[in-house]
Amino acid sequence: MESVAGTARARKPEEVKSAARVLEVLELLGTEGALLSLAEMANVMAVPKSSLHAILRTMEAHRWVDVDPSGTRYSLGLKALLTGTAYLEGDDVASLAGPVLDHLAEETGETVHLGRLDGTDVVYLAKRESRHALRMHSAVGRRLPAHATALGKAMLAQYDAVEVQRRLSWPLERLTPDTVIDPGELVAQLAEARLRGWASDDGENSVDIRSVAVALNAADGGGDAISCSAPRSRMDDARMAEIAGAVTEAADSLRTLIKRLGQH
Repeated sequence: MESVAGTARARKPEEVKSAARVLEVLELLGTEGALLSLAEMANVMAVPKSSLHAILRTMEAHRWVDVDPSGTRYSLGLKALLTGTAYLEGDDVASLAGPVLDHLAEETGETVHLGRLDGTDVVYLAKRESRHALRMHSAVGRRLPAHATALGKAMLAQYDAVEVQRRLSWPLERLTPDTVIDPGELVAQLAEARLRGWASDDGENSVDIRSVAVALNAADGGGDAISCSAPRSRMDDARMAEIAGAVTEAADSLRTLIKRLGQH
């Protein structure tokens, strides 16, 4: 929430105030599972409640936000879902990834993600569930700090240490006791990922969950990546190496599809 407040305070003079506040509301409610009161949002956004109430009523009328039965707490509305779905349908990588993710999930039996680097975070663009009852909790649209995920590390590994330092927000956030927050340790992990071609995390964003990931556009840096995640009980070091091979093959397949699309 603090980052949204910072955005509000740093608003550029040329921005249309009311439009900027609408976008801030969407960003704030876009936080996973956000259900917030008028007072909570006004406090985070540093705006008068009267002004924000008028904006929320307009957004509710247009189905961008919903209000709970008590009439006091707000969440994202149906229009936000429809717009997000349209984004995914219009995205070339997300559209092409479907069969590749299906095959990888079937081959490994574990949870598979397509993620995109967005600032200091990774956003899940697509997901395939594990066939097992014990699995990773995640959802399309969820954001996680890049430094705490295999997806993020795979993409950050495409940059040199100086660029990584510039891109991340320091000090790094600790999500679990195993989250790597030491700059030197993180840079070393990224160097290792760059050499072997895949990145990993070991309980760094979700306790007892291990993940491996491969960046799609390694030549260009940043961008997108594919990952596979499983509980530690099903992913020892040997199994992690096997899954890394499967994820690498999946990433190669998707790169080929993307390249072919670009040639047409």
